[in-house]
Amino acid sequence: MSTPLDLYRPGLALGRDAQALHRAAMPQFSGWLEHTRTAGGCARPVRLTGTIAAVERQTGRVLGEQHTDEMPDGVLYKACGNRRVSHCPDCAWVYQGDAYQVVRCGLTGGKGVPASVGRHPVVFATFTAPSFGAVHHRYIPRHTCATRQRCDCRPAPCRARSSTSTCRHGQPAACFARHDADDPRLGQPLCLDCYDHGHQVVWNYFAGELWRRTKQAIERHLAGLCRRRGIPFVQVVTDSGRVRWVPPVRVSHGKVAEMQRRAAVHFHVLLRLDGVDPDDLDALVSPPVGITVDDLEAAIHAAVRQITVTTPSHPDQPQGWTVAWGEQVDVRRINSAGGELTDGKVAAYLAKYATKATEVTGHQSTRLTPATIDDYADPEGDHLARLIDACWHLGRPTGTDTASGAATADDRQGSLDTKPNAYAGLRRWAHMLGFGGHFLTKARRYSVTFGLLRDTRATYRRAEDDGSTDTVTVGVLTYAGSGWLTEGDALLANTAAAQRRQARRIGREELAHEAWLVGAAA
Repeated sequence: MSTPLDLYRPGLALGRDAQALHRAAMPQFSGWLEHTRTAGGCARPVRLTGTIAAVERQTGRVLGEQHTDEMPDGVLYKACGNRRVSHCPDCAWVYQGDAYQVVRCGLTGGKGVPASVGRHPVVFATFTAPSFGAVHHRYIPRHTCATRQRCDCRPAPCRARSSTSTCRHGQPAACFARHDADDPRLGQPLCLDCYDHGHQVVWNYFAGELWRRTKQAIERHLAGLCRRRGIPFVQVVTDSGRVRWVPPVRVSHGKVAEMQRRAAVHFHVLLRLDGVDPDDLDALVSPPVGITVDDLEAAIHAAVRQITVTTPSHPDQPQGWTVAWGEQVDVRRINSAGGELTDGKVAAYLAKYATKATEVTGHQSTRLTPATIDDYADPEGDHLARLIDACWHLGRPTGTDTASGAATADDRQGSLDTKPNAYAGLRRWAHMLGFGGHFLTKARRYSVTFGLLRDTRATYRRAEDDGSTDTVTVGVLTYAGSGWLTEGDALLANTAAAQRRQARRIGREELAHEAWLVGAAA
């Protein structure tokens, strides 16, 4: 005889609505809905089996123990935690909220960050990639709209030319179209054969190293200004006990990577000037009086002009590729008089892009393997197919017999005498078009961490459920699968989660309105 749970096994001829109705009609439905609350809204939750024990924090004594077999569905549901909104909107919504707090606390303080950071000079800079070939683009020479979010200004012709010449492959070198914002041609090369796809994926791959050197150059520029202006260096004692003299100013950053439509990554970076406390290196203090936001802007522009990265030699490019920033480097001040950028807008902007990846290019896939690469890569295909093929081709193993895939004795000895292939990671990140970095990173001293926010949220929920923080939950769990058991379960859990989110949003709005009324009355 089948059990009630068997009715929900995949393969049973029940539609989604019928599955949901049957689940809702079960006597244990309320318990099941509460059981799935922590993962409600997740598109593909993780199912875990094992034992969960409640342990007293002070003594380590086990107060209670429960096996997942005693729980609804015999499993414990855990949200997948995926940050990408295209994969799981609910988990991305949580991640976006955390990203907003990480960025905002670095601008205004809070959650352990002193409020004094709000008085530190800070700029919002955008670093773009150079050109790898002509692409269709949308350019508005002059904005007359009230807000950029609802811009309806007429764009200029894409690539107007006085003559309708063609490239060496016979493709038109001009485009007189005035592209709409949703035109699928935006970001596509005018000539696929002229475009340097290999250089672009290498740029994406080494963009993180380019940023690292750029930040070092910014700090060196500011240190030089301190020397020339007579601002004394600070004597500090390192953890190893050594005495060092360090510049009195340092730069803390929060950075978000955004993929352009042409599939080249660019960075939006918050750079904040901090001082150095000789007695506490982790303290956030104001920079010295002699260094201003003008100096920070000058340092950024100087570093962008100076810093380049020459990549290691490759069989296809023995001299390596040059990785440098593009000409379009935008630096704006935040919370300046008459400026459009405020800390809240910047934090929301960066948090939004922290949940995206390659969606704007039209490509979405998991990590590619030799079994799946042919579904996406094609040296004669469209723009994305050629970029993925370039990643796979440039990241191929070196020093082996590519025809048979086996290495000779000489090849094996050669691999011992040389460094590993510096481009091997391109295959690992082919699904990301070469970019292997995290989409949101920050300096250690910039703000709070995601881990701290997650721990705080878990502690709050534990106290809310148990009424006490004296116990710790310890689980010995193993992976049982991913996803809801049926589409009907997903519908019920996600609907309940959406209702809870809506209730929280309304509650926050009511609290904000009450605070406004109190302030207006005062």
